[in-house]
Amino acid sequence: MSHLARIAFDEAAAILRCLGTERRLPATMLPLAQTRGMVLAGAIDAPIDLPSFANSAMDGYAYRAADVSGDAPRALRVVDTQFAGAALQRAVGEGECIAIMTGGVLPEGADTVAIRENVVRDGDTARIPGGLARGTNVRDAGSDCRVGARVGTAGTTVTPALIGLLAALGFTTIPVYQRPSVAVFSTGDELKPPGTPLAPGEIYDSNRALLQAALAEQGIATLAWPALPDDPVRMLTALRDAAEAYDVVITCGGVSAGDKDLLPGLVAEHGRIHFWRVRMRPGMPVLCGELGRALYLGLPGNPVSVLANFHALVTPLLDAMQGREDGVAPLHARLADPLSKRHDRLEFRRALLWCDADGQLRTRAHPATGSHQQSGAAESNALLRIEADATVLPAGASVPVYPYAPIRPG
Repeated sequence: MSHLARIAFDEAAAILRCLGTERRLPATMLPLAQTRGMVLAGAIDAPIDLPSFANSAMDGYAYRAADVSGDAPRALRVVDTQFAGAALQRAVGEGECIAIMTGGVLPEGADTVAIRENVVRDGDTARIPGGLARGTNVRDAGSDCRVGARVGTAGTTVTPALIGLLAALGFTTIPVYQRPSVAVFSTGDELKPPGTPLAPGEIYDSNRALLQAALAEQGIATLAWPALPDDPVRMLTALRDAAEAYDVVITCGGVSAGDKDLLPGLVAEHGRIHFWRVRMRPGMPVLCGELGRALYLGLPGNPVSVLANFHALVTPLLDAMQGREDGVAPLHARLADPLSKRHDRLEFRRALLWCDADGQLRTRAHPATGSHQQSGAAESNALLRIEADATVLPAGASVPVYPYAPIRPG
């Protein structure tokens, strides 16, 4: 495998996008309530006007603007009440008004609504304030969207707000791309499940928990596979089983150049390698290939490398497989402090990201730089991208950042 040299990060990302696009998952129709976070597989146009009828934006009184000309108030006779729901079979005539509730159908003949707080009611008479323009507090039919308007674009993420809009338009199902199925493995005889006693030299398996939580945030459920032992036969058997049942297989550890780093050789012999080693830090010895019917990604064993690889490489692959065109682009923030690096690789450094009192995004690199230092990742909320050719960045420089937790207030 000597021909598999390190490749640039952007080249690796492009390969993954291409692989994901080639393996785009099929579309399916799902109930609207089940589609949050999924990707629209087709354009959606409004089948009706929204709202479909003119209605009141406020509790108040519907009347004809021509009856209250100028700034002086006028007393109108209250002839009925319109609640939200079925329209009254009664028109508003000259000198009349109808009490109306928010969302109620605007009565025939009425064109304006005075809010209840500004109206003096005395029995069947309502004193309507002057100075209201025709159409005040009226929601015209189609004022939200017109029939035939494009309300959903293929490749965009289904958000709760979009679900609400589509429900208001009467949709019960929509076309979305299926989510990929993902198998997650950690590797190494030294790994033990959290909660069990540790012998000298053993560590708790944190990478699997990290990946499963990160995938769950994207709506992808994973099966809790046991850790792969440092045995090539048992390792290959488990991976082959997963590769026949899942779209993507992800492993953590076993992809470097040590005596027990068995995965590059196994994938090369029994599958196909697209790249091995990327000029990035952390996460350089990442392996991308194919096993059986599945795409395979072998991530390094250090937890911070897993975090960086997941957000920088795995997520774009999963997005491409789902046809997502509105994947999260980096934000740009100003460095609060200068920073430097001494290597020629692109680096994703853990960082704090916040919004200052002036509304400016600011960021500060976390002092932890070791790829084993998980506390630094937990205390941070973003990955700060430092380009390969950058050695010194001054305070105030604009840098790309990828949030992986909520942005904090200043």
